[in-house]
Amino acid sequence: MRTTALLIAAAALGGCSSSRAPIDKNQFTIQRIASPAAAGGSSEPQLTVTGDRAILSWVETTGASATLKFAERTGGGWSPPHQAAAGDDWFLSWADVPSVASLEDGTLVAQWLQSTDPHVEAYDVRLAFSYDEGRTWSHATTPHHDGTKTQHGFVSMFPLPANRIGLVWLDGRNTAVPENDNMTVRAATFDRDGRQAGETLVDDRVCDCCPTAVALTSDGPIAAFRDRSPKEVRDISVSRLVNGAWTPSASVHDDGWTIDACPINGPAVAARGRDVVVAWFTAKQDQGQAFAAFSRDGGRTFGAPVRLDDGSSLGRVAIAMLDEGAAAMWVEFVDGRAELKVRRVDSSGRRSPTQTVAGINRDRASGNARMARRGRELLLAWTETAGGNSAIKTAVIPRP
Repeated sequence: MRTTALLIAAAALGGCSSSRAPIDKNQFTIQRIASPAAAGGSSEPQLTVTGDRAILSWVETTGASATLKFAERTGGGWSPPHQAAAGDDWFLSWADVPSVASLEDGTLVAQWLQSTDPHVEAYDVRLAFSYDEGRTWSHATTPHHDGTKTQHGFVSMFPLPANRIGLVWLDGRNTAVPENDNMTVRAATFDRDGRQAGETLVDDRVCDCCPTAVALTSDGPIAAFRDRSPKEVRDISVSRLVNGAWTPSASVHDDGWTIDACPINGPAVAARGRDVVVAWFTAKQDQGQAFAAFSRDGGRTFGAPVRLDDGSSLGRVAIAMLDEGAAAMWVEFVDGRAELKVRRVDSSGRRSPTQTVAGINRDRASGNARMARRGRELLLAWTETAGGNSAIKTAVIPRP
Protein backbone atom coordinates (compact mmCIF):
# COMPACT_ATOMS: atom_id res chain seq x y z
CA MET A 1 0.00 0.00 0.00
CA ARG A 2 1.37 3.40 -0.97
CA THR A 3 1.88 5.56 2.09
CA THR A 4 3.73 8.55 0.68
CA ALA A 5 2.91 11.15 -1.92
CA LEU A 6 3.85 10.61 -5.55
CA LEU A 7 7.51 11.47 -6.01
CA ILE A 8 8.32 13.07 -9.35
CA ALA A 9 11.38 15.17 -10.07
CA ALA A 10 10.25 18.77 -10.38
CA ALA A 11 12.22 19.38 -13.53
CA ALA A 12 10.55 16.45 -15.24
CA LEU A 13 6.89 17.35 -14.73
CA GLY A 14 4.74 17.49 -17.80
CA GLY A 15 3.81 13.99 -18.94
CA CYS A 16 5.32 11.11 -20.79
CA SER A 17 8.30 11.45 -23.09
CA SER A 18 8.29 9.55 -26.39
CA SER A 19 8.80 12.05 -29.19
CA ARG A 20 12.27 13.44 -28.55
CA ALA A 21 15.04 13.15 -31.13
CA PRO A 22 16.44 9.61 -31.38
CA ILE A 23 19.61 8.74 -29.52
CA ASP A 24 22.60 9.26 -31.79
CA LYS A 25 24.20 5.89 -31.11
CA ASN A 26 24.92 2.83 -33.17
CA GLN A 27 22.36 0.09 -32.85
CA PHE A 28 23.11 -2.89 -30.65
CA THR A 29 24.96 -5.87 -32.08
CA ILE A 30 22.94 -8.87 -30.89
CA GLN A 31 24.96 -12.09 -31.00
CA ARG A 32 23.33 -15.39 -30.15
CA ILE A 33 25.46 -17.74 -28.07
CA ALA A 34 24.90 -21.43 -27.41
CA SER A 35 22.66 -21.99 -24.41
CA PRO A 36 23.85 -24.30 -21.62
CA ALA A 37 20.26 -25.43 -20.98
CA ALA A 38 18.74 -28.60 -22.37
CA ALA A 39 17.28 -28.29 -25.84
CA GLY A 40 13.98 -29.64 -24.55
CA GLY A 41 12.12 -29.08 -21.30
CA SER A 42 14.06 -26.02 -20.12
CA SER A 43 12.33 -22.80 -19.08
CA GLU A 44 12.12 -20.10 -16.38
CA PRO A 45 15.45 -18.32 -17.02
CA GLN A 46 16.96 -15.86 -14.57
CA LEU A 47 20.18 -13.81 -14.68
CA THR A 48 22.09 -12.51 -11.66
CA VAL A 49 25.34 -10.53 -11.60
CA THR A 50 27.71 -9.94 -8.68
CA GLY A 51 30.83 -8.04 -9.68
CA ASP A 52 32.17 -9.74 -12.80
CA ARG A 53 30.34 -12.99 -12.06
CA ALA A 54 27.18 -13.57 -14.12
CA ILE A 55 24.98 -16.61 -13.47
CA LEU A 56 22.21 -17.94 -15.69
CA SER A 57 19.74 -20.26 -13.96
CA TRP A 58 16.79 -22.21 -15.30
CA VAL A 59 14.49 -25.14 -14.59
CA GLU A 60 14.47 -28.46 -16.44
CA THR A 61 11.46 -30.73 -16.03
CA THR A 62 10.95 -34.44 -16.62
CA GLY A 63 7.46 -35.58 -15.75
CA ALA A 64 6.70 -34.33 -12.23
CA SER A 65 10.39 -33.84 -11.39
CA ALA A 66 12.01 -30.40 -11.58
CA THR A 67 15.70 -29.50 -11.43
CA LEU A 68 17.20 -26.05 -10.87
CA LYS A 69 20.37 -25.74 -12.93
CA PHE A 70 22.82 -22.90 -13.50
CA ALA A 71 25.86 -21.94 -15.54
CA GLU A 72 28.36 -19.08 -15.36
CA ARG A 73 29.33 -16.71 -18.11
CA THR A 74 32.81 -17.45 -19.46
CA GLY A 75 34.97 -15.79 -22.07
CA GLY A 76 33.72 -18.16 -24.73
CA GLY A 77 30.11 -18.64 -23.70
CA TRP A 78 28.74 -20.50 -20.68
CA SER A 79 30.26 -23.02 -18.30
CA PRO A 80 28.90 -26.57 -18.19
CA PRO A 81 25.63 -26.63 -16.22
CA HIS A 82 25.51 -27.51 -12.52
CA GLN A 83 22.58 -28.68 -10.43
CA ALA A 84 21.51 -26.58 -7.45
CA ALA A 85 18.35 -28.40 -6.32
CA ALA A 86 15.73 -30.89 -7.49
CA GLY A 87 12.36 -32.19 -6.35
CA ASP A 88 8.99 -33.58 -7.30
CA ASP A 89 7.02 -31.30 -4.97
CA TRP A 90 7.93 -27.91 -6.40
CA PHE A 91 5.56 -25.14 -7.33
CA LEU A 92 6.43 -24.19 -10.91
CA SER A 93 5.25 -21.01 -12.59
CA TRP A 94 6.23 -19.19 -15.77
CA ALA A 95 6.31 -15.92 -13.77
CA ASP A 96 7.57 -17.01 -10.33
CA VAL A 97 10.99 -18.47 -11.02
CA PRO A 98 13.92 -19.89 -9.01
CA SER A 99 17.36 -18.29 -9.16
CA VAL A 100 21.01 -18.67 -8.17
CA ALA A 101 23.15 -15.74 -7.02
CA SER A 102 26.72 -15.23 -5.81
CA LEU A 103 28.00 -13.41 -2.75
CA GLU A 104 31.18 -11.33 -2.85
CA ASP A 105 33.31 -14.23 -1.56
CA GLY A 106 31.94 -16.68 -4.13
CA THR A 107 29.35 -18.36 -1.92
CA LEU A 108 26.36 -19.39 -4.02
CA VAL A 109 22.75 -19.04 -2.91
CA ALA A 110 19.81 -20.78 -4.58
CA GLN A 111 16.10 -20.21 -4.06
CA TRP A 112 13.09 -22.16 -5.30
CA LEU A 113 9.46 -22.83 -4.34
CA GLN A 114 8.19 -25.95 -2.58
CA SER A 115 4.49 -26.79 -2.65
CA THR A 116 2.86 -27.17 0.78
CA ASP A 117 -0.74 -27.71 -0.34
CA PRO A 118 -1.42 -28.04 -4.08
CA HIS A 119 -5.18 -27.97 -3.49
CA VAL A 120 -5.05 -24.31 -2.44
CA GLU A 121 -1.90 -23.36 -4.38
CA ALA A 122 0.19 -22.88 -1.25
CA TYR A 123 3.99 -22.93 -1.33
CA ASP A 124 7.08 -21.83 0.58
CA VAL A 125 10.38 -20.26 -0.41
CA ARG A 126 13.35 -22.59 0.03
CA LEU A 127 16.93 -21.34 0.30
CA ALA A 128 20.25 -23.23 0.15
CA PHE A 129 23.95 -22.27 0.16
CA SER A 130 27.01 -23.72 -1.59
CA TYR A 131 30.64 -23.10 -0.61
CA ASP A 132 32.31 -25.21 -3.31
CA GLU A 133 31.14 -23.69 -6.60
CA GLY A 134 27.85 -25.56 -6.57
CA ARG A 135 29.15 -29.11 -6.15
CA THR A 136 27.35 -29.54 -2.81
CA TRP A 137 24.58 -27.57 -1.13
CA SER A 138 23.47 -26.94 2.44
CA HIS A 139 20.23 -28.17 3.95
CA ALA A 140 17.43 -25.91 2.69
CA THR A 141 15.90 -23.28 4.94
CA THR A 142 12.90 -20.94 4.69
CA PRO A 143 13.05 -17.15 5.18
CA HIS A 144 9.45 -16.84 6.43
CA HIS A 145 8.26 -18.45 9.64
CA ASP A 146 4.51 -17.83 9.74
CA GLY A 147 3.63 -21.48 9.18
CA THR A 148 0.59 -20.69 7.04
CA LYS A 149 -0.35 -22.70 3.98
CA THR A 150 -0.44 -19.66 1.73
CA GLN A 151 1.56 -18.29 -1.18
CA HIS A 152 5.16 -17.19 -0.64
CA GLY A 153 7.22 -16.42 -3.74
CA PHE A 154 8.36 -13.97 -6.41
CA VAL A 155 11.75 -13.75 -4.71
CA SER A 156 14.40 -11.18 -5.61
CA MET A 157 17.87 -11.90 -4.18
CA PHE A 158 20.61 -9.30 -3.89
CA PRO A 159 24.15 -9.39 -2.44
CA LEU A 160 24.96 -7.18 0.53
CA PRO A 161 28.28 -6.13 2.12
CA ALA A 162 30.04 -8.51 4.52
CA ASN A 163 29.05 -11.54 2.41
CA ARG A 164 25.36 -11.33 3.19
CA ILE A 165 22.38 -12.01 0.94
CA GLY A 166 19.14 -10.05 0.94
CA LEU A 167 15.75 -11.32 -0.14
CA VAL A 168 12.50 -9.60 -1.01
CA TRP A 169 9.41 -11.71 -1.64
CA LEU A 170 5.61 -11.68 -1.83
CA ASP A 171 4.13 -13.15 1.34
CA GLY A 172 0.50 -14.27 1.58
CA ARG A 173 0.34 -15.12 5.28
CA ASN A 174 -2.45 -12.58 5.86
CA THR A 175 -4.66 -14.32 3.30
CA ALA A 176 -4.98 -17.26 5.70
CA VAL A 177 -7.67 -15.16 7.40
CA PRO A 178 -10.87 -15.25 5.27
CA GLU A 179 -11.65 -11.55 5.65
CA ASN A 180 -8.12 -10.47 4.65
CA ASP A 181 -6.88 -10.85 1.07
CA ASN A 182 -3.85 -8.58 1.38
CA MET A 183 -0.64 -9.87 -0.17
CA THR A 184 2.44 -8.30 1.45
CA VAL A 185 6.06 -7.64 0.52
CA ARG A 186 8.58 -8.81 3.09
CA ALA A 187 12.36 -8.86 3.31
CA ALA A 188 15.11 -10.69 5.16
CA THR A 189 18.89 -11.00 5.21
CA PHE A 190 21.16 -14.00 5.73
CA ASP A 191 24.89 -14.27 6.35
CA ARG A 192 27.06 -16.64 4.31
CA ASP A 193 26.49 -19.41 6.85
CA GLY A 194 22.73 -19.29 6.36
CA ARG A 195 21.94 -17.49 9.60
CA GLN A 196 18.93 -15.20 9.23
CA ALA A 197 18.97 -11.67 10.61
CA GLY A 198 15.33 -10.78 11.05
CA GLU A 199 12.32 -10.50 8.79
CA THR A 200 10.74 -7.17 7.84
CA LEU A 201 7.41 -6.02 6.44
CA VAL A 202 8.05 -3.74 3.45
CA ASP A 203 4.47 -3.12 2.24
CA ASP A 204 1.22 -4.44 3.72
CA ARG A 205 -0.94 -4.49 0.55
CA VAL A 206 0.44 -5.22 -2.91
CA CYS A 207 -0.58 -6.95 -6.12
CA ASP A 208 -0.99 -10.67 -5.58
CA CYS A 209 1.26 -12.25 -8.21
CA CYS A 210 3.47 -9.70 -9.97
CA PRO A 211 7.22 -10.33 -9.77
CA THR A 212 9.38 -8.14 -7.53
CA ALA A 213 12.72 -6.60 -8.53
CA VAL A 214 15.72 -5.22 -6.61
CA ALA A 215 18.76 -3.18 -7.66
CA LEU A 216 21.77 -1.94 -5.71
CA THR A 217 22.47 1.79 -5.67
CA SER A 218 25.45 3.43 -4.00
CA ASP A 219 22.98 4.39 -1.24
CA GLY A 220 21.73 0.82 -0.80
CA PRO A 221 19.10 -1.56 -2.22
CA ILE A 222 15.92 -0.36 -3.90
CA ALA A 223 12.97 -2.73 -4.35
CA ALA A 224 10.26 -2.29 -7.00
CA PHE A 225 6.88 -4.02 -7.03
CA ARG A 226 3.29 -3.57 -8.19
CA ASP A 227 1.36 -1.88 -5.42
CA ARG A 228 -2.38 -2.18 -4.74
CA SER A 229 -4.59 0.58 -3.35
CA PRO A 230 -7.96 0.05 -1.61
CA LYS A 231 -9.58 1.18 -4.89
CA GLU A 232 -7.63 -1.47 -6.86
CA VAL A 233 -5.18 0.94 -8.47
CA ARG A 234 -2.16 -1.24 -9.24
CA ASP A 235 0.75 1.02 -10.15
CA ILE A 236 4.46 0.53 -9.51
CA SER A 237 6.05 1.56 -6.22
CA VAL A 238 9.54 1.44 -4.77
CA SER A 239 10.98 1.11 -1.29
CA ARG A 240 14.60 1.76 -0.28
CA LEU A 241 16.65 0.13 2.46
CA VAL A 242 18.01 3.05 4.50
CA ASN A 243 19.90 2.58 7.77
CA GLY A 244 18.53 -0.93 8.13
CA ALA A 245 14.88 -0.02 7.54
CA TRP A 246 12.71 -0.05 4.41
CA THR A 247 11.18 3.29 3.54
CA PRO A 248 7.41 3.72 3.02
CA SER A 249 6.40 2.78 -0.52
CA ALA A 250 6.44 5.60 -3.07
CA SER A 251 4.93 5.60 -6.56
CA VAL A 252 7.24 5.75 -9.56
CA HIS A 253 4.44 7.27 -11.67
CA ASP A 254 0.71 7.77 -11.23
CA ASP A 255 -0.58 5.61 -14.10
CA GLY A 256 -3.94 5.20 -12.43
CA TRP A 257 -4.39 1.67 -13.75
CA THR A 258 -7.40 0.19 -11.97
CA ILE A 259 -7.81 -3.56 -12.36
CA ASP A 260 -9.64 -6.08 -10.17
CA ALA A 261 -7.17 -8.90 -10.79
CA CYS A 262 -3.43 -9.36 -10.89
CA PRO A 263 -1.95 -8.78 -14.38
CA ILE A 264 1.11 -10.95 -13.58
CA ASN A 265 3.39 -8.26 -14.98
CA GLY A 266 5.99 -6.93 -12.58
CA PRO A 267 8.55 -4.12 -12.87
CA ALA A 268 12.27 -4.25 -13.58
CA VAL A 269 14.87 -2.03 -11.92
CA ALA A 270 18.56 -1.32 -12.50
CA ALA A 271 21.03 1.05 -10.87
CA ARG A 272 24.52 2.50 -11.30
CA GLY A 273 25.74 4.67 -8.48
CA ARG A 274 22.80 6.91 -7.59
CA ASP A 275 21.27 6.59 -11.05
CA VAL A 276 18.22 4.31 -11.08
CA VAL A 277 15.84 3.24 -13.83
CA VAL A 278 12.53 1.40 -13.37
CA ALA A 279 10.62 -0.20 -16.25
CA TRP A 280 7.03 -1.41 -16.11
CA PHE A 281 3.84 -2.33 -17.96
CA THR A 282 0.45 -0.67 -17.69
CA ALA A 283 -2.83 -1.17 -19.51
CA LYS A 284 -5.05 1.72 -18.50
CA GLN A 285 -8.10 1.85 -20.81
CA ASP A 286 -7.07 -1.60 -22.08
CA GLN A 287 -4.05 -0.22 -23.95
CA GLY A 288 -0.93 -2.24 -23.22
CA GLN A 289 2.10 0.03 -22.89
CA ALA A 290 5.62 -0.24 -21.48
CA PHE A 291 7.47 2.63 -19.82
CA ALA A 292 10.70 3.49 -18.03
CA ALA A 293 11.48 6.31 -15.60
CA PHE A 294 14.85 7.54 -14.35
CA SER A 295 16.06 8.78 -10.98
CA ARG A 296 19.29 10.63 -10.22
CA ASP A 297 18.96 10.55 -6.44
CA GLY A 298 18.98 6.86 -5.62
CA GLY A 299 15.27 6.36 -6.24
CA ARG A 300 13.89 9.11 -4.04
CA THR A 301 12.31 10.89 -7.01
CA PHE A 302 11.66 9.93 -10.62
CA GLY A 303 11.35 11.89 -13.83
CA ALA A 304 8.65 11.66 -16.48
CA PRO A 305 8.07 8.20 -18.00
CA VAL A 306 9.63 7.32 -21.34
CA ARG A 307 7.50 5.14 -23.62
CA LEU A 308 9.33 1.97 -24.60
CA ASP A 309 7.06 0.25 -27.11
CA ASP A 310 6.07 1.57 -30.54
CA GLY A 311 2.43 0.55 -30.52
CA SER A 312 1.14 -2.24 -28.33
CA SER A 313 3.03 -4.04 -25.59
CA LEU A 314 2.54 -7.20 -23.58
CA GLY A 315 5.03 -5.88 -21.03
CA ARG A 316 7.32 -8.50 -19.42
CA VAL A 317 9.98 -5.82 -19.21
CA ALA A 318 13.70 -6.02 -18.52
CA ILE A 319 16.10 -3.12 -17.98
CA ALA A 320 19.86 -2.57 -17.64
CA MET A 321 21.90 0.55 -16.97
CA LEU A 322 24.38 1.70 -19.61
CA ASP A 323 27.14 4.27 -19.30
CA GLU A 324 24.62 6.66 -20.86
CA GLY A 325 20.96 5.89 -20.36
CA ALA A 326 19.63 2.36 -20.27
CA ALA A 327 18.82 -0.65 -22.42
CA ALA A 328 15.18 -1.74 -22.22
CA MET A 329 13.62 -5.00 -23.38
CA TRP A 330 9.93 -5.91 -23.62
CA VAL A 331 7.39 -7.93 -25.62
CA GLU A 332 5.63 -6.06 -28.43
CA PHE A 333 2.79 -7.03 -30.75
CA VAL A 334 3.79 -6.60 -34.40
CA ASP A 335 1.31 -7.55 -37.15
CA GLY A 336 -0.38 -10.04 -34.87
CA ARG A 337 2.91 -11.57 -33.71
CA ALA A 338 4.75 -11.25 -30.41
CA GLU A 339 8.36 -10.09 -30.65
CA LEU A 340 11.01 -9.51 -28.02
CA LYS A 341 12.28 -5.97 -28.59
CA VAL A 342 15.22 -3.95 -27.28
CA ARG A 343 16.23 -0.28 -27.53
CA ARG A 344 18.24 2.45 -25.81
CA VAL A 345 16.45 5.12 -23.79
CA ASP A 346 17.65 8.00 -21.65
CA SER A 347 16.23 10.33 -19.02
CA SER A 348 15.59 13.12 -21.55
CA GLY A 349 13.12 10.89 -23.38
CA ARG A 350 15.34 10.03 -26.35
CA ARG A 351 14.99 6.55 -27.81
CA SER A 352 16.97 4.57 -30.34
CA PRO A 353 15.13 2.60 -33.04
CA THR A 354 13.79 -0.72 -31.77
CA GLN A 355 15.55 -3.96 -32.61
CA THR A 356 14.06 -7.44 -32.61
CA VAL A 357 15.80 -9.99 -30.40
CA ALA A 358 13.51 -12.89 -31.31
CA GLY A 359 9.99 -13.84 -32.19
CA ILE A 360 8.34 -15.51 -29.20
CA ASN A 361 5.12 -17.16 -28.18
CA ARG A 362 2.67 -14.60 -26.81
CA ASP A 363 1.31 -17.19 -24.35
CA ARG A 364 2.57 -17.65 -20.81
CA ALA A 365 4.79 -20.55 -21.84
CA SER A 366 7.39 -18.07 -23.12
CA GLY A 367 7.68 -16.58 -19.64
CA ASN A 368 9.77 -13.52 -18.87
CA ALA A 369 12.91 -12.66 -20.80
CA ARG A 370 15.96 -11.52 -18.81
CA MET A 371 18.69 -8.94 -19.37
CA ALA A 372 21.67 -8.08 -17.18
CA ARG A 373 24.87 -6.10 -17.57
CA ARG A 374 28.22 -7.71 -16.89
CA GLY A 375 31.14 -5.34 -17.42
CA ARG A 376 31.19 -4.32 -21.07
CA GLU A 377 28.39 -6.59 -22.24
CA LEU A 378 24.67 -7.19 -21.90
CA LEU A 379 23.45 -10.74 -21.41
CA LEU A 380 20.01 -11.80 -22.66
CA ALA A 381 18.02 -14.96 -21.95
CA TRP A 382 14.53 -16.00 -23.00
CA THR A 383 12.35 -19.05 -23.62
CA GLU A 384 11.37 -20.22 -27.08
CA THR A 385 8.50 -22.67 -27.48
CA ALA A 386 7.48 -24.86 -30.40
CA GLY A 387 5.41 -28.01 -30.69
CA GLY A 388 4.89 -28.25 -26.95
CA ASN A 389 8.62 -28.03 -26.28
CA SER A 390 10.46 -25.18 -24.53
CA ALA A 391 14.14 -24.23 -24.60
CA ILE A 392 16.25 -21.42 -23.14
CA LYS A 393 18.03 -19.22 -25.68
CA THR A 394 20.81 -16.75 -24.89
CA ALA A 395 22.52 -13.83 -26.57
CA VAL A 396 25.10 -11.17 -25.81
CA ILE A 397 25.32 -7.50 -26.77
CA PRO A 398 29.02 -6.53 -26.64
CA ARG A 399 30.15 -3.01 -25.79
CA PRO A 400 26.66 -1.55 -25.40
